[in-house]
Amino acid sequence: MLDYPPEKLWTIYEKLPKDLQEAIFSEETADIISSICARNGVKDEEIPEITKYTGYVLLGILPPDDFPKTLQDEVKLKNDLANKVALEIERLIFFPVKTSLEMIYKIEISPELKPSPGVTPAEKPKKDIYREPID
Repeated sequence: MLDYPPEKLWTIYEKLPKDLQEAIFSEETADIISSICARNGVKDEEIPEITKYTGYVLLGILPPDDFPKTLQDEVKLKNDLANKVALEIERLIFFPVKTSLEMIYKIEISPELKPSPGVTPAEKPKKDIYREPID
């Protein structure tokens, strides 16, 4: 992936909706990325790259759908780790500004379903087909 010159990034930044501008330089965004990386055992030297690509998504340079693959290819995270980190960043950073992201990318962002604590995706409760509807 290309690195963009700071002048180009500032030009893009100035045209963004206010919520995206705030998310890019938010201390909360930095704390969330740091927390996600610590929780998932990401190496300290990989965090700046993850932060850069998170910023690229918020700037409208990197489509959200390409974010997990970029973490694999550019940051060299293993597939499962890249997907885990990407999912958490999508849920905690991208989803709160989804309206603006949808506007600049012209896509629809749907929230990922979060499984209940202690329930693995393979053990999700099934719908009770024997339950009668209440009228």
